[in-house]
Amino acid sequence: MMPPEDPSPDFWAEDPPAPPAAPAEPDAPERWLDESAGPMVRPYVMTSGRIEPSRGSFDLITLVVAVGVEPDTAIGLGPEHLAIIRLCQNVMSVAELTGHLDLPVATVRVMLGDLLDKGFVSLQEPEPEADMHDIRLYKAVIDGLRAL
Repeated sequence: MMPPEDPSPDFWAEDPPAPPAAPAEPDAPERWLDESAGPMVRPYVMTSGRIEPSRGSFDLITLVVAVGVEPDTAIGLGPEHLAIIRLCQNVMSVAELTGHLDLPVATVRVMLGDLLDKGFVSLQEPEPEADMHDIRLYKAVIDGLRAL
């Protein structure tokens, strides 16, 4: 059996295909969001890198209410802090605040800790789970349902 013929010298002279051209670089700086949305601020900037509130434990069902009226300006408070105070003029849960602000829960918790420290909000913590096992509570619910 004979080996296959060597390819012609012209076969080896061909250049490989050129890679596709990269898209042209825009002259403007890179933007994370479109112009109508404005610049993006990362959550860790809002909290100065903190991931835990300075005080208070904030479950998603913890109720928060503002104490007094919204301050015009307060030293050490950012626009997100002021938005929380504005939203909490009516009682609101941490979960609702998170949804309205479109921020991560950890970020909202840190900001609530700041506001609690400064006396701008008060909290109503949920009842501990141990109290939920009281048989009288269940009987009251059943009696209420029967009354309907």
